[in-house]
Amino acid sequence: MYAPIQVTSVDFSEGRMIPRQYTCDAADVSPPLRWSGWPQETQSFALLCEDPDAPGGTFTHWVVFNIPLRTPEMADRVAPDRILPTGAVQGNNDFGKIGYGGPCPPSGLHRYLFKIYALDSTLQLDPGATRTELLTAMEGHILSQGQLMGRYQRQETISQHDSRVQHHT
Repeated sequence: MYAPIQVTSVDFSEGRMIPRQYTCDAADVSPPLRWSGWPQETQSFALLCEDPDAPGGTFTHWVVFNIPLRTPEMADRVAPDRILPTGAVQGNNDFGKIGYGGPCPPSGLHRYLFKIYALDSTLQLDPGATRTELLTAMEGHILSQGQLMGRYQRQETISQHDSRVQHHT
């Protein structure tokens, strides 16, 4: 087994809050991501962004696959195009749309996992593939993976919580 891939963003660190601009409460655009330390045998990358704290189970915010080796990053504000200029392909998120859909938790503080997979091949999937289809296609092809975890809580939830705390003190 290979060492984990290192995944970073210039806008938030592991375990820290995701800036509001990358959520449904603002511009709802994708954050910049960069990764390093993948195995030499890697042929392509895949990316998933998931909320494991969603009330109905894991909620998928972004599906991207066939990311070329020459592009070990995703710029911010990735367009919701089926096929990106780099050749990477975007799937459907659980909002039912192609591309990124930012954090939008109904209540409380949620974790968002930006997962990068190094694969030993490119995948034979169509644009619009779902998380489940991607996970199935990646079986037996994952060389290494890594993730960046960010957190988000909607402002009105924080304000309501703060006011309740103030009333009890």
